[in-house]
Amino acid sequence: MNSQRHDNQNTAPDDKDPQAPDAPKVAVEDVTEIPLGHNERDVAGWQRWLLYSICVLYTAFHLYSLNVAPMETWAFRISHVAGGLVIGFLLTTAATLNRTANPRALTTPQLVPLLASATAIGYAAFCIGLAWYLREVGGQPNPPDWVFEHMRYALIGGTGIALLSSWIFHSPANRVHWPDWLLSLAAIVVAAFIIFALARWRMAAGTSFVGTTEFLVSLTGILLILEMTRRVAGLALVIITGVFLFYAFAGPWLPGILEHRGYSFPRFFSYVYTDNGILGPTTAVSSTYIILFITFAAFLQASKVGDYFVNFAFAAAGRARGGPAKVSIFASGLMGMINGTSAGNVVATGSLTIPLMKKVGYHPRSAGAIEAAASTGGQIMPPIMGAGAFIMAEITGIPYTELAIAAIIPAVLYFLSVYFMVDLEARKMGMTGLRGDQLPQLGDMLRKVYLFIPIIVLIGALFMGYSVIRAGTVAMISAAVVSWLTPHWMGPRAILRALELGAKMAIPLVAVCACAGIIVGVISLTGVGARFASMLLGIAQVDVTIPIINWTIEGSGQLLAMFFAMCISILLGMGMPTTAAYAVAASVVAPGLQRLGIDPLVAHFFVFYFAVISAITPPVALAAYAASAIANTDPLRTSVTSFKVGLAAFIVPFMFFYSPALLGEGTWGEIARVVVTASIGIYLLTASVQGWFFGHMVWFLRIGLLIGALSMIAGGWMTDLLGITIGGVLVALQLLFKKQTGELAASADKGAGPPRQ
Repeated sequence: MNSQRHDNQNTAPDDKDPQAPDAPKVAVEDVTEIPLGHNERDVAGWQRWLLYSICVLYTAFHLYSLNVAPMETWAFRISHVAGGLVIGFLLTTAATLNRTANPRALTTPQLVPLLASATAIGYAAFCIGLAWYLREVGGQPNPPDWVFEHMRYALIGGTGIALLSSWIFHSPANRVHWPDWLLSLAAIVVAAFIIFALARWRMAAGTSFVGTTEFLVSLTGILLILEMTRRVAGLALVIITGVFLFYAFAGPWLPGILEHRGYSFPRFFSYVYTDNGILGPTTAVSSTYIILFITFAAFLQASKVGDYFVNFAFAAAGRARGGPAKVSIFASGLMGMINGTSAGNVVATGSLTIPLMKKVGYHPRSAGAIEAAASTGGQIMPPIMGAGAFIMAEITGIPYTELAIAAIIPAVLYFLSVYFMVDLEARKMGMTGLRGDQLPQLGDMLRKVYLFIPIIVLIGALFMGYSVIRAGTVAMISAAVVSWLTPHWMGPRAILRALELGAKMAIPLVAVCACAGIIVGVISLTGVGARFASMLLGIAQVDVTIPIINWTIEGSGQLLAMFFAMCISILLGMGMPTTAAYAVAASVVAPGLQRLGIDPLVAHFFVFYFAVISAITPPVALAAYAASAIANTDPLRTSVTSFKVGLAAFIVPFMFFYSPALLGEGTWGEIARVVVTASIGIYLLTASVQGWFFGHMVWFLRIGLLIGALSMIAGGWMTDLLGITIGGVLVALQLLFKKQTGELAASADKGAGPPRQ
């Protein structure tokens, strides 16, 4: 009932008409400030300064290690995950906070688990501290046997009690709850032990030689990662990870390609905590590229350059028909490429654009869907692509610059399709844009165009041959320097604030990348990815036959295999941020596509696109859910509408296969032809979906337009000619129908007599 009531409200009661003379000027300052999450603490006092210091040191540690003094790879990644867990547990709570409740003193039911957990984890910390002391000061390489025997049981027991206590006892809103202090300490103990025993860990983990200590420490680390992922990303990714963990042990009893011999607990959990799992490609990217570019985004936010992006979008598109929706497309594209999640981009820009869309006449559900689709598109927008391009470069070995160039045309086609959807809906609904005096002046924005310098520096450095890390660092410095030309001058305090903000923004991605590493480890250990590749190959070799006319469609098996791969990529990506979704889907699906003979670039872009748009695919569509909360409408209906708005994104990846020129592979003439015909085809597709093509369309003409659209999108000369012919015929029919209806209306008006008395 509530969802229906919200859906029927186009505007709030106190909303003013945007065309009214006294309508307020659009507020576009601090739009990139992200509000506190539902379970994010706002700590005060000495805890605020402690958390601030830890965040600054965490980001500074990464920048120093990446640019000045590199650490040993495994130790660096272990420290990266542990630091993220520490900040995450201090920053978030296990449940939604009640910010109006007064802090309560510890009760007796809390004191018992507090003492038990603190004693156990404290003793585990003492044991690992003693081991380090004996090695570094006492010259004793290995401590007595009792040290690690005591540590492992104290660590797992104390962590279990702290986890249960964090779920049972509610946390205050302005200070860190005691279980979270202990969970942070447990994360440090896990990292300290693995680094201490790193030489043995490399050789023994995942083998029959692994001991009980390695098993219990790795199990503790995995439990901490799963809990942090639940806090920052919800249950969806944790449930998917749980399914894979179940599969790792249930393999001997499963049928067909899912069967495997099974693994012992010590071997499995220690294997997952290696560079084949948690410390593998996902954490490699989060500890380098993601932390770097999230910090770059924090510098843009601290210097107000991010606000300028949104202001520029309002000045350029705010007056157009359905202006705020078109602003959403431009602003979300600019901000989304430097934001690691689609949902995060929705929260950053949608808080301003969605209410304005509702004011100019968009249905709340449409407003949320447009913002969700546009923010999701930001993840495929080069040069940064929400850090997904860096994972792709890590996995495929293809140079980053090639990936960025290949992504340009598909990203343009995606945003073009969303723009057409928005424009046609505005035409159909007779909407207007915002008045000029409500918007930033374009001339003022053009005079501040130098604020784009950090992005230009980043692109220029990458194409001049600098490493991604060096280019990102230089761009970060340029953001601070550019701020000196504005009132928002970045001094030492602002730079430290940006470092703190970078750490807080990175924590969700650190957690989900580590959690995705668990899934990757299961896939690697069980070999299910290779079995899935064999299944795809088998599907591709069987062409579809129409029984009545006995017609075999050549190549249909390969198309069916790709469709199946699309479904699996979307399913695996549901509930995950971009980086984790792509990493998991690439491990399962991409090898199968490559065995079909598909080029690695095409195969990985295919998987990447569907992993990204899982954020707007029902039933679990994180970007659409975030937008629905702002639009005050039903989440599921919003996700269905966002699916419709982003429909072209489900077709573009298939275009890669049939028209590699869309990824820049071909002559200039081939690329130009495919781009033009695909653009026309996308327009026809959006017109068919919206039911508006030079006027309202009847259902059978919409079907004809859809056939023409798909023909032009296919990419061949014959299909292009077919699509152009269908489109031309339908244009003529629509114009003729429009003329006749206009003449009939005029005739009816002329022949109408005076009203009857």
